Amino acid sequence: MRIRFFKLVLFALFIFLTLYIFYLEVVRGGYYRDLSKNNTIRIIPEEGARGRILDRNQNILVDNYLSFDVSIIPGDMHDRDRTFKRLSEILNVPETTLRQRFSINYLAPFSPVAVAENLDRQQAIRVEMFSYDLPAVLLHTTPKRNYPYANLACQLLGYLGQIDYWRLTKLEDYGYKTKDIVGYGGIEERYDYYLRASEGGLQVEVDHRGRFKRTLGYKYPANGKDVQLTLDLSLQKIAEDALSENGNKGAIVLLDPSTGEILAMANSPSFNPDLFITGSPSALQKIFNDPDSPLLNRSIGAALQPGSIFKLVTAISALATHKISPGTTFFCPGSMRVGRRTFSCWNTHGQQNLYQAIAHSCDVYFYHTGLAAGPEAISEFAVRFGLSKPTGIDLPQEAGGFVSSPAWRKTVRKQGWYDGDTANFSIGQGETLTTPLQLARMMAVFANGGYLVTPYVVKAIDGKDVSANRRRFQAIGADREFINVVRRGLRQVVSDEHGTADILNMSKVAIAGKTGTAESPPHQPHSWFAGFFPYDSPKFVICVFLEHGGSSHYSCQVAKKFIEKMLDEDLL
Repeated sequence: MRIRFFKLVLFALFIFLTLYIFYLEVVRGGYYRDLSKNNTIRIIPEEGARGRILDRNQNILVDNYLSFDVSIIPGDMHDRDRTFKRLSEILNVPETTLRQRFSINYLAPFSPVAVAENLDRQQAIRVEMFSYDLPAVLLHTTPKRNYPYANLACQLLGYLGQIDYWRLTKLEDYGYKTKDIVGYGGIEERYDYYLRASEGGLQVEVDHRGRFKRTLGYKYPANGKDVQLTLDLSLQKIAEDALSENGNKGAIVLLDPSTGEILAMANSPSFNPDLFITGSPSALQKIFNDPDSPLLNRSIGAALQPGSIFKLVTAISALATHKISPGTTFFCPGSMRVGRRTFSCWNTHGQQNLYQAIAHSCDVYFYHTGLAAGPEAISEFAVRFGLSKPTGIDLPQEAGGFVSSPAWRKTVRKQGWYDGDTANFSIGQGETLTTPLQLARMMAVFANGGYLVTPYVVKAIDGKDVSANRRRFQAIGADREFINVVRRGLRQVVSDEHGTADILNMSKVAIAGKTGTAESPPHQPHSWFAGFFPYDSPKFVICVFLEHGGSSHYSCQVAKKFIEKMLDEDLL
């Protein structure tokens, strides 16, 4: 009985399959034969717009424009030579150029291949007029990146380019694919996931000549999310003008000492990100081969000797370990013998207490102070001040800098540490390396009363405030009394008529800070100034760095131009 049942089931299935095959082959055979021979399902991709980048006041720093582009669908190009020749005549573009672009951008037979971009209106009209004669040619609009302020904040913003193999292997699981346009450097890279658009497109049915027959479906492209920065457009413009006025190489960082918000981040030399979209290969090669490294964000990526600004770390370490007091004095005859070597001072200062030594940047005073505190204490406090490691800013390619110590020297280099090393260490020379952002962050400790902030540059994503997640504060572990001692010394750097930054002694705003001249033989020294203002209730911390800029006097001049312009525009 059971065997008979299975036979009936199998027979029923056989009859069903026979009838279904008859239906497909005879009843619907003509339809499917026509579809396979005469029709093609084509997917016409449509890109969404990349998210905009805005400043803190909703001013647009980066947006998009619609570009008229021409693509060729390889599977519909039955007469290749005629297609390229005719398109060349319409666009007035060399045929060899069109063929070269086709070859470079080709992906698949029915995937549109871009051969001409950024057409003017007249070119677009001509392509549309002759579209009946070129069934393989597709005219479409594509959102393209626009940098309305050209070079402004270019290292911080970044640029766009075709995805490379390394990034593709890392990001393939997140929907990235070959020939995708992605961000490189700055915000464009760090927040690419939020800025990038989701591709949509139209699915259509066309006949064997590529003529449209019917629409099968449509998926709307999704625009990327807007990213709002903490940057202030007006302050950024002022910073870039002040920095580049005399052709300087360097950086200016301006941050809020109470929050860590980056208000301006200028770098020089710079580049135009638009060249990576519209520029020629030779123009890009010039940027990549430029010995002045315009792509480098010096604010976070240039780690160099800080010079005398590091004396603040030495002072705090000696105060905290009770090796000196504010009234401790040392005599400066212009040099000091340490071991077998004579260490010079940049001037002869005579008797100096701590306040005077900070104001006059007396090297001899800090040789004594550093030897009294010891290299271990100096190294420890340098780390507490956030030196020797990245600040954690939400930007890629941040350098960590370096702070040496006797333990490191012994373990890594298998060398000893001598008093001469301590003398060099005490004034920010030797192996110590810091970035402008690290020094700005260190200076913020004296502005806010002893807290290390985490710098950040993104305020909101897609209209949602994310800054609360970035605001982190860490006490450096030094008594408020010692912080205030050094703070008063920083004010005297500017207010004392013999202070190294007396050029910044202005009637409209009280400024405090520290200069640094870091020797870099055989080149000119690096020029530094880091400070904060207004003194009584600091709203801004500034760090000016001039690469091989000479005396610190020049960085003070740049800082003065910047602050005077802030006052003129009522931004202070």
